[in-house]
Amino acid sequence: MKYEGFTTFAVDQVDAIMTVTFDFGTVNLQGQEMLADLNSLAMRLERDRQTKVVIFQSANPEIWVCHYDTELLKDMSNEAVSRADAKLLDLQTICERISKVPQATIAKLEGFARGGGHELALALDMRFAARGKYKFMQMEVGMGILPCGGGASRMARQTGLGKALEIILSAQDYDADDAERLGTINKALEPDEIGDYVDALAKRIAQFPAESINACKQMVYESIDKPIEEALKAEAYWLYQATSKTPALKRFRLADEQSLEHDIENQRNWGKLVMDVQDIN
Repeated sequence: MKYEGFTTFAVDQVDAIMTVTFDFGTVNLQGQEMLADLNSLAMRLERDRQTKVVIFQSANPEIWVCHYDTELLKDMSNEAVSRADAKLLDLQTICERISKVPQATIAKLEGFARGGGHELALALDMRFAARGKYKFMQMEVGMGILPCGGGASRMARQTGLGKALEIILSAQDYDADDAERLGTINKALEPDEIGDYVDALAKRIAQFPAESINACKQMVYESIDKPIEEALKAEAYWLYQATSKTPALKRFRLADEQSLEHDIENQRNWGKLVMDVQDIN
């Protein structure tokens, strides 16, 4: 799979790990060019079974991804529409497509992510932020609109209702520690720690079967807004998608034949054991 021709970011691939580095103008503006690039990237990732993890970072030391291009917003319609006539916006569509790629996606946040930039980060699977460098904001209420790239919907799922409304209605900056407290990121890290932490996590995930990564990811997303009985059925469905395409059954048979689960040392060292079995194909 070739990842070429992008104008708003560069793509670097090392084995099963891809790094996407935003580098567009002075502030990584989220406009038509970036959305077109992200759509093209998602289309290729959907067909790629060699890449297992994608890290999104920025070449700009101050900004991860800027807000949505106001040049596009100023020409919005000022006419209300019915629910039946409302259609998905381009930013919503692209963020949703990115969220569903089969790879594990990680936002490495070392600068500002406001408005649409923050909504893109929320559409990724995991987010890690550097203390003293990262700030996020949803400023839309102050402009007379609302977060419209999935920000309101994903924020509520990520943080809960009260915290989501605090973030959205305050239209103020929050730093990395605030983000960890509110639940919009996985972890706040020191600037000299974030690179090693994200790299180590990506390398660990990349050792697991691609189809198992995808099945786990799709199941978690699918379960968010389903009643528990439907979620459990979806869980069973994705289980068999994984076993049909990964060496899971072979690994379980070997474990049973060698009575591995009855070994107390294995019970104490599952973190190591789960990596050791990756050699069984």
